[in-house]
Amino acid sequence: MERLESEIAEWRSFVGINSTFDGRDVEELEDHLRAQIADLTEAGLTNDEAFLVAVKRMGRIDELSREFGREHGDRLWKQLLAPASVEETGTGGGWREVVVLALAAATAAQVARLAAGFPGEEPSWLLRNASLLVFPLLAAFFARRRRLTARQSLLLAIPFVIAAVLINVYPYDYGGSTELLVAAHLPVAMWFLVAYPYMGGELRAHARRMHFVRFTGEWFIYYVLLALGGGVLLGLTVLVLEPTGANGERIAEWVLPSGAAGAVIVAAWLVESKQRVVENMAPVLTMVFTPLFAAMLATAAVTYAVTGLGGAFDRELLGVFDALLVVVLGLVLYGLSARDPSAAPGWMDRIQLVTVTSALVLDVMVLGAMIARIGELGFTPNRTAAVGLNLLLLVNLSWSALLSIRFLKGDSSFHRLERWQTAYLPVLAAWAVVVVVVFPPLFSFM
Repeated sequence: MERLESEIAEWRSFVGINSTFDGRDVEELEDHLRAQIADLTEAGLTNDEAFLVAVKRMGRIDELSREFGREHGDRLWKQLLAPASVEETGTGGGWREVVVLALAAATAAQVARLAAGFPGEEPSWLLRNASLLVFPLLAAFFARRRRLTARQSLLLAIPFVIAAVLINVYPYDYGGSTELLVAAHLPVAMWFLVAYPYMGGELRAHARRMHFVRFTGEWFIYYVLLALGGGVLLGLTVLVLEPTGANGERIAEWVLPSGAAGAVIVAAWLVESKQRVVENMAPVLTMVFTPLFAAMLATAAVTYAVTGLGGAFDRELLGVFDALLVVVLGLVLYGLSARDPSAAPGWMDRIQLVTVTSALVLDVMVLGAMIARIGELGFTPNRTAAVGLNLLLLVNLSWSALLSIRFLKGDSSFHRLERWQTAYLPVLAAWAVVVVVVFPPLFSFM
C-alpha cells in the first residue's frame, strides 16, 4: 500500500507541475484515479497492476495522464516484474529476516575460519567452500521473498547439495590447478543458481533474466559501498583501540570474514528495498564508465595490433586480459539492462559498439596467443579453461557487435540485442558448471 501511495503522489506531482490545473482540478483527477484503482483491485488486480491500468485509462480523459503513462509505463512494468515488497510477500519482518540471514552467513564464515585455523594455516577446503557458506542463504532469502513452492525449493536445494558433495570428495592434488579452478568458478555457478529463486522459478523469461542482470550490477555497487564503509569503520576502530593495546590484526581476522559474508545478504536486501535509487544510478554509471572503457580498450587494441605485441603475451598478461574481457562483458550487460528499450539509437550505443569491437580485437589476439602456447606446451587445466572462456567471449562479442551495427543502422531492434544476451547467460553458467564438475576428473585432479 505504501508503494501505491508513492506512485499516486508521483502522478499528482507530475500533473501539478506540468499543467495549468489548480489544486482542486488535480484533486478531482486524483479522486477519479483512486476510484479506477479501487474498481480494478476489487476485480482481482494487484495494487501495481491496478495503478498501471488506471493511469492508462486516465489518458483517455487527460492528455497529461497519457504523457505520464508514456514516460513512466516501462518503469511501472518493471515494478510488476520486480521483487514484491515485504507486505506483498507476506513474509513479514523484512529487516529482521535479513538480520537473521546475515548473522547466519557471518557465523558460518567465522566457524569455517576457526575450523581451518585461517590465516595461520591455509587449508584448501576453505577456499573451495567459501561460496557455499553464503550463497545458499542468499538463495533462501529470495526463495522466501518470492514464496517458492515446496517443489521449487527442493529443486533449488539439490544443486547446492550436489556441489557441496562433489567439491569435497574429489581427491585433488595438493596445490593443484583444478582445485583453484573449482574455487574460482564455483561462485559463478552458485550466483547463476541464485537466479532461480530471484526470478521466482521462471528461468525461461527473458525479461526476468535481464532484471537479474540489473540486480547483479546493483548488488555489486552496494557491496562495494558496504565494503568501503566497513573498511573505514574497521580502520577507525583499530586506531581508537590502539591505546588499549588491542591487536589490529586480530580484530581484522574476526571482523573481515564475517563482514564480507554478511554483506552479501545485506547488499541484496538493499537492492530490493532501494531499487529506485539504484535504478537512477545505473544510467549514470553506465554513461561514465562505458566511454572510459571504450577509450582504454580501443587504445590497447590499436597499440597491441600495430606494434605486434599481441603475439608476445606472457601468462600473467593473458590472465589480466581475461579478467578485463569478463569485466567488459559485465559492463555491456549492465549497460543494456539500464537502457530504455524504446529509445532510438544514440551516442552511447555507438560508444558501446566501440567497446565491444575493441574487446573483440583483444579477445582474438589473446585467443591466438593461448592457442600458440597450447601448441607449444600442451593442454593444462588452466590453459583449457582460459581457451574455453575466450571462445565463449568471442561468440558473445561477435554476435553482439553484429546486432549492435544492425540496430544502429535501423535494420534490427534493441530487443534482439537484449534477447541475445539473456539467451547467452545459461551458456556462461553451463561453462562454470563444466569447469567445477568435469575438469577435476578430466585432468586427474592435478
